[in-house]
Amino acid sequence: MGLLRLLVLAMLASKPGVTGGAEAVGNASEGLLEFSVGKFRYFELNRPFPEDAILRHISSNVSFLIFQIHSQYQNTTISFSKTLLPNTSGTGTDKGLVFILRPEQSMCTLYLQTLDAEPVQNMAIPLSYSERDPIPGGCNLEFDLDIDPNIYLEYNFFETTIKFAPANLGYARGTNPPPCDIGMERDSRWRLLYDVYQYFLPENDLTEEGLLKHLQRMAEVPQVKANAIKVVTLTANDKTTVSFSSLRGQGVIYNIVVRDPFLNTSAAYVPAHTYACSFAAVEGNCSSLGRVSTKVFFTLFALLGLFICFFGHRFWKTELFFIGFIFMGLFFYILITRLTLVKYDVRLILTAVAGSVGGIFLVAAWWRFGILLLCMLCVGLVLGFLVSSVMFFAFLGNLKIFHDDGVFWVTFSCIAVLIPVVFMGCLRILNILTCGLIGSYSVVLAFDSYLYTSLSHITLNVLKRALNMDFHRAFTNVPFQTNDFIILAVWGMLAVSGITLQIRRERGRPFFPPHPYKLWKRERERRVTNILDPSYHIPPLRERLYGRIAQIKELFQKEQPAGERTPLLL
Repeated sequence: MGLLRLLVLAMLASKPGVTGGAEAVGNASEGLLEFSVGKFRYFELNRPFPEDAILRHISSNVSFLIFQIHSQYQNTTISFSKTLLPNTSGTGTDKGLVFILRPEQSMCTLYLQTLDAEPVQNMAIPLSYSERDPIPGGCNLEFDLDIDPNIYLEYNFFETTIKFAPANLGYARGTNPPPCDIGMERDSRWRLLYDVYQYFLPENDLTEEGLLKHLQRMAEVPQVKANAIKVVTLTANDKTTVSFSSLRGQGVIYNIVVRDPFLNTSAAYVPAHTYACSFAAVEGNCSSLGRVSTKVFFTLFALLGLFICFFGHRFWKTELFFIGFIFMGLFFYILITRLTLVKYDVRLILTAVAGSVGGIFLVAAWWRFGILLLCMLCVGLVLGFLVSSVMFFAFLGNLKIFHDDGVFWVTFSCIAVLIPVVFMGCLRILNILTCGLIGSYSVVLAFDSYLYTSLSHITLNVLKRALNMDFHRAFTNVPFQTNDFIILAVWGMLAVSGITLQIRRERGRPFFPPHPYKLWKRERERRVTNILDPSYHIPPLRERLYGRIAQIKELFQKEQPAGERTPLLL
């Protein structure tokens, strides 16, 4: 059977090739898949039936090939031989092999299979490069393959990390490869540069067809440069590791283009993708990301925030409760997450309790002491926190200087403190701005618990940085697509409407309510000294409680029968 297979391959190699279209769909003869250089092909792999793949009519000016294969979440194995060895095969969702061609070689064969019980839909493409192009992974010393063009991807809740092997200079067929670690002159691999690219899939698109279609835009160098965002350029002296903020439920494709600035040539690694979640998980998979506890928490928080957005300044104590809830809840969540291993749902409940205690405490502090500046400092710091988060989200987050935790937190704190200082002369405006912006942003967070939006990462990135020691090295790019524009418009309209309504309604009114404790004390003294006041004759609270209890007891006593019970005296 093996001899027959070799004869079939030899006959196919001897026939003239036919140029295919941009994509090929369907099956070739049973057990044999035929590919063309630069042409994408869709096919299905089944566990009991491994496939032989053949690539024919390779041009003589091609020095090496990269054959890559992709699937959404089921693993596929690609190998040089039927015997699977660590240094000749790779298994995963995005895998590739480098074929270093011999002189006069015009055909390559490889083997594809899957160990998954379900059929796997795949897409593959062989790409050709000349002797002047750098070889991705050509100086691999870390991974199993001798030449490894793959990007190795790991993720957790906080960050997604990609790793890759250094490239080598290209060389002609039949010649020896340039040495990797002998000398650092201009004619060695140390002159190579690595451009790291990031590509976002459409938001809330978890389909297999969508992923495989967009992967085609990240396979070849011209398409990568045209469609993706260049995040950073690494030199040969930098670590071959890059971290990004994890976007749970959002599809992201990463690729690296290695450039030779001396020859002005380039080559692309095998692109890798992730959703920062698992399709196979029973609970909390990619299709059901929002927890019930999260939805309940942020829905109630948004209802309170919506009330504060339009009526916060008028209902001053309710606003203070809202601000105290945010203050205490945020600090408590960071503390309990860093110091304990409590489950997420329990942490959320404890955060709600702690936030409520913080809100009640701030209201009680205002009622008893009436220190307006202290309360407005808390209000201003919450607004400053949001403004500082927006600054780092939109402009400063990916600057190299802010990858240092010390510089980041000092700058972040200075911006947050600057807001209450700037508005110290117009406290009512500061309070109304805080009500409108913070209250309306709570609605954005509620949207995110039901439908993904990048705007939630305004504050989530800061929270991740406070919770994870390694998040400082992560790039925090996020997609900004149709959903985000709609939700941004809703946020803006709510904020402007709330601020405008409160400014117009409060015109001509006192800036802030008077000290509650002084009012209560003055009213109490007035009642004691003024006997004409009806409230003067109201019994003390203890006597009123005893009277109520006596009335309740009378309801359970038996009614006395009517009539005379004592004997008449003669």
